[in-house]
Amino acid sequence: MANNNESAENYLETILILSKILPVVRAVDIANELGYKKSSVSIAMKNLREKNHIRVTDAGYIYLTEEGLEIAEMIYERHEFLSAWLIKMGVDEKTALEDACRIEHDISKESFAAIKAFVEKHM
Repeated sequence: MANNNESAENYLETILILSKILPVVRAVDIANELGYKKSSVSIAMKNLREKNHIRVTDAGYIYLTEEGLEIAEMIYERHEFLSAWLIKMGVDEKTALEDACRIEHDISKESFAAIKAFVEKHM
């Protein structure tokens, strides 16, 4: 089960990804993308808004704040890098994507930077 921080990071990453493909992001879009109930997404959006990671307009459009964007971009970079690295090492794509999703939340900044530097130097 995802911890609160991991859950928040997943929501922020999803908002970032959706914002690249949709003109506006709404709670229903997030619910559809993640396969969650709209009520669960609404609670999560309230928590993210209280942490100043998102802002929600009167029309219900969701935007990442500077702080939220920073977290979302960090998680997204980790996900993209780790999944590509695992696939390159021969892990099948489905497993690589699932593993990258788990690793991206738990790895320290220091370890991620070291892995990234090593891989970029040696692969």
